[in-house]
Amino acid sequence: MSTKNLEEEADDMMMYCASCGTAEVDDIKLKTCTACKSVRYCSVKCQKKHRPQHKQACKKRAAELHDEILFKQPESTNEGGCPICCLPISLDQKKSTMMSCCSKVICEGCVYSNDIRIYQASLERTCPFCRHPAPKSKEEEEKNIMKRVQADPVAMVQIGLRRNEAGDYDDAF
Repeated sequence: MSTKNLEEEADDMMMYCASCGTAEVDDIKLKTCTACKSVRYCSVKCQKKHRPQHKQACKKRAAELHDEILFKQPESTNEGGCPICCLPISLDQKKSTMMSCCSKVICEGCVYSNDIRIYQASLERTCPFCRHPAPKSKEEEEKNIMKRVQADPVAMVQIGLRRNEAGDYDDAF
């Protein structure tokens, strides 16, 4: 049975008891199968009677529902959102940049958009969030981050990650 057929079967069975065929009306409320949520019953007696025919499909659908819940992508990440466009920051760290001046994690879309604005207007490169001038060298960037470490834990985490990537595990810790 395909997924389409399961969905059609679930839609068809939503209005009547899967065992006896009793329709759902004002005085009769049907109860949904708690495992697969695709069939409904008018009573416990009907549910027990229909169980042998429903057992295999129920287990399969219950496993599908479990997998859907288990492997569903989270709506947001612990990284939060980009402070400019408010879209969730990707878990892939290559798709975001931490700015050394303000310790804000900015998505690459906003960084790219800022770069285009700077190029078109022939401006000096600045942070897309705070508009602080961009550091001219890696040393200046490290100096900015070290200043931020005292005020912002995000900067401390960033320094730790950079040191870890460089193989300096003692300083990373």
